[in-house]
Amino acid sequence: QVQLVESGGGLVQAGGSLRLSCAASGSTIGINVMAWHRQAPGKQRELVASITSGGRLNYADSVKGRFTISRDSGKNTVHLQMNSLKPEDTAVYYCKAVQYYVNYWGQGTQVTVSS
Repeated sequence: QVQLVESGGGLVQAGGSLRLSCAASGSTIGINVMAWHRQAPGKQRELVASITSGGRLNYADSVKGRFTISRDSGKNTVHLQMNSLKPEDTAVYYCKAVQYYVNYWGQGTQVTVSS
């Protein structure tokens, strides 16, 4: 089992920045993808960004150029640096780890961007 704990959410004005972090613990061997998803009220959960164990990055079009995902070398910790935040980025952000094709989710952290 993998446990994920997110931190770093909060309230920020439009144009501001936040940095989310997610620490994985437990049986972490074999985690090959870590990612951030988000879910806004009344909308489906969507992929924001992902990073593979080999360093391959993937971003949603809506966050390209504004968000950066990174992973601490040798640690099962992933970060999401969010710059130039917009009100439409308001959502609960979830960390996900993929291990042997099994998805593990964190509890989510709220990000609210005021206009």
